[in-house]
Amino acid sequence: MNTTIRLVLASQSPRRKAILRFAGIPFKSVSPPGVVESRRAAESPARMARRLALEKALAAAKKFPYALVLGADTLVACQGRIFGKPKGRIQAQAMLRWLSGKSHTVWTGVALVGNGGRDIRQHVEKTEVFFRKLKTGELRAYLATPEPYDKAGGYAIQGTARAWIEKWEGDYFNVMGLPLRWVVEQTNEVLGSKL
Repeated sequence: MNTTIRLVLASQSPRRKAILRFAGIPFKSVSPPGVVESRRAAESPARMARRLALEKALAAAKKFPYALVLGADTLVACQGRIFGKPKGRIQAQAMLRWLSGKSHTVWTGVALVGNGGRDIRQHVEKTEVFFRKLKTGELRAYLATPEPYDKAGGYAIQGTARAWIEKWEGDYFNVMGLPLRWVVEQTNEVLGSKL
């Protein structure tokens, strides 16, 4: 067992990896085994994101009991609907048409699990994003790129879709998939200057 790993990211998300690299936090990335990303009856977006983040972190912590494990889950909510990652072009198109011309909320649940699952810290971050009305042609062109298909809500704030966003209120990095300030504060507190 490798005891030198300090932080394990329970995700293969390129955006989450990029955020941690940007923050200068060394980490190892793994896929959390056995986590089913589905909504429970009457579960709010915030509760769902928080629960799934913890499930991912706990699943990975079983393999890395000596590390601090970071789990995260991002959802988009708009007018009573919850959007995860689209499963294809038709679903991505439906999501983006629904978000067009409206504000929506991006929820990211994060969980830090240490000491083999005995120490747990959790947080849910909320960012409000305002989309302008999308034109049919630009939506069609966007759907022909790979960008919409592995992101909650079917868009990337740091990508081409940035041109559609009139404004956002809250943490920019949260929309990418990881609330940076909370993660940096908590990992520094737990791991100290040895990051």
